[in-house]
Amino acid sequence: MKQAKFTLDPAFRIGAVDPRVRGSFVEHLGRCVYGGIYEPDHPDADSDGFRNDVLDLTRELGVTTVRYPGGNFVSGYQWEDAIGPRSERPRRLDLAWKTLETNEVGVDEFAAWCRKAGVAPMMAVNLGTRGVQEAAALVEYCNHPAGSYWSDLRAKYGAKEPHDIKIWCLGNEMDGPWQIAHKSARDYGILANQTAKAMRLVDPDLELVACGSSHRRMATFGAWEAEVLEHTYNVVDYISLHSYYKPKDGDFASFLASGVEMDAMIDEVVATADFVKAKLRSKKTINLSYDEWNVWYHEPGDESEWAVAPALFQDQYTLADAVVVGSLLNSLIRHADRVTMACFAQLVNVIAPITTVNGGPAYRQSTFHPMRLAFQYGVGDALRVEPTGPEVETPEYGSVPQLDATATLDPETGDLAVFATNRSLTEPLQVDVDVRALKDVRPVEHLSVHGERDAVNTVDDQERIVPRAQDVPVLEDGRVRFELPPMSWSVVRLATTR
Repeated sequence: MKQAKFTLDPAFRIGAVDPRVRGSFVEHLGRCVYGGIYEPDHPDADSDGFRNDVLDLTRELGVTTVRYPGGNFVSGYQWEDAIGPRSERPRRLDLAWKTLETNEVGVDEFAAWCRKAGVAPMMAVNLGTRGVQEAAALVEYCNHPAGSYWSDLRAKYGAKEPHDIKIWCLGNEMDGPWQIAHKSARDYGILANQTAKAMRLVDPDLELVACGSSHRRMATFGAWEAEVLEHTYNVVDYISLHSYYKPKDGDFASFLASGVEMDAMIDEVVATADFVKAKLRSKKTINLSYDEWNVWYHEPGDESEWAVAPALFQDQYTLADAVVVGSLLNSLIRHADRVTMACFAQLVNVIAPITTVNGGPAYRQSTFHPMRLAFQYGVGDALRVEPTGPEVETPEYGSVPQLDATATLDPETGDLAVFATNRSLTEPLQVDVDVRALKDVRPVEHLSVHGERDAVNTVDDQERIVPRAQDVPVLEDGRVRFELPPMSWSVVRLATTR
C-alpha cells in the first residue's frame, strides 16, 4: 500500500481558526426560505412559522453566521417591502431568478430566526438598483436603538430592541454580467466606498465586506480586486471570494482535487490585497470572506417562471460531492491566518446540506457530514501540514498529492484533529504522522466519509452516507498510523497534554 507522511508540531502554527468560517447562506431563491427555514403550515412549525426540524439541524451542523438575503436576489431587492404587517406587503417580481417574491419573510423575521438558531446574521445591501441612502437606512432600521424614523418604525413593527447586525456585505458579485445593474470595478469601488462611509456614520462598529470576483475564471479576476480595494481599502475589512465546483465531462480525478483551485484563489487574492496594502502604504491588513462556496451542478427543477418558491437547484449530493466538500473545508482551515469568514451556499434545499419535504421531514444530505465534523472538531489553532508521498494525475491540475491534509490543535483542551482526503478514486493510502513534538499523545477516533461514488441520501434512505468509524489509529515510537479508504474524507482525533 502506498504511504504518505507528515509531521505535527504545535510550533507550526498558521493562525487561530475563526469561528465565523463555519458560516452558511440563506437567499430568497427556490425553496431556501419558503419551504426551507419558513413553512407556517408545517406540523413542526413554531408560532413564528419556522420549521423546528430545520432549526434543530442547523444547530446540529454547528453554523455560526448566516448571510442574507442574497446572492443575486439582493441586487434588485427593496428591503422596505418586507417589513410591517404581512397583509400589506407587496408581491414583487424577482428578476434575478424569475420568481415571485411574497415578502412574507424580511429582515425582522430573519433576525428572529437567527436568534432561535443561535447564529449571527450577515446582511447584504443592494448596490445594484439601489445605493447609499437605502443601505444607510437599513443599518438605521436594524441597529439604531430608538428615536429616529427607521428605528421607531422597527419598534412599531414589533422589534423594540435593535437587531445589532454587525457584518455587512456591500452588494453581491457586482462584476458579473448576470447581476442586475452590474458595474465596472471603478464604478463599484466608488459606490462601495461612499456606501461604507454612510453606513459607518450610522453605526461605526460594522464589519464590511467588499465584493471580490464572482469566480477565479472571470476575465477581470485580480484586476477587479486591485481596483476595488484601491477605492475601499480604508473603509472595509474584507474582500469576498466565491467558488463552485462540479465534475466536468466525467473527470472525477480533477473534481477530487478541487481544493487545489481553491488554494490558488486564496493565495492570489491575498497577494492582490497585500499589493494594494503596499501601494497605499497602509498598516491595515484586509482579510478574506469566502462567503460563497460549494459543489453546484446548476440543475433546476420543474419550476415555472414567476412562481412562488419553485424547486430550484435542489442538487442531490453524492459521496464524491461530500469528499470534495471536505477537501474544500481543508483549504479554508489551512488558510486560517487570512480566511476569517466563510459561508457555504446554501443552508436548506438550494445546493444545500439540508433538504426538506413540504409538509414532511427534513434530512441530512451527504455533504452535511464533513461540514458537521469539521465545524465540531476544527477549532483552536490551524497547524501547517506538509505531506510527502504519492501523487495522482488529473487532467485539469496535473499531478497533485494523493493526500490532502490539514490539522487543528485546541490550546485549551489539547484536542487535536487531522482532516485528511484521499484523492485517489481506487487506491487506499497509509498515513504515517510524526507526533514526537506533542505531549502524551493518545489516539481517540477515526471517522471516515467514504463509499460508492454516486451513492446519495434520500428521504427514504437517509443514512446511506454517514461518517463511519474506522480502526483507531496505532501509536508506536512517536508515530501515529492510519489508513484512508479510496475517495474518502476523514477526521482523525488525538488527545494530547497541553
